[in-house]
Amino acid sequence: MDRISALRNVEEALRAFEDGEADLATTEKRVVGVLRTYATDFEGEESLFRATAPDAAAGAVVVAPSAHAAAERIVSLRDLDCDRDEVDIEHV
Repeated sequence: MDRISALRNVEEALRAFEDGEADLATTEKRVVGVLRTYATDFEGEESLFRATAPDAAAGAVVVAPSAHAAAERIVSLRDLDCDRDEVDIEHV
């Protein structure tokens, strides 16, 4: 899914919510689904990386040019009190 398609799908979900055709929980699920599909199909010069450890970082997924850069991003985003070398990363 490209960015324009993702944005259109999110817009449709928001419109349904605003029009009373969907409740908040349904809208949230739909938007999360769009984001997950976009991330799974992500195409670009960078790749998706997921942190597997430490626990405070585990599960975080970021777009980065390398595992090293992904670890730096995750440390920054999660405001971790550790060095990027302490973050285990896997390519998604």
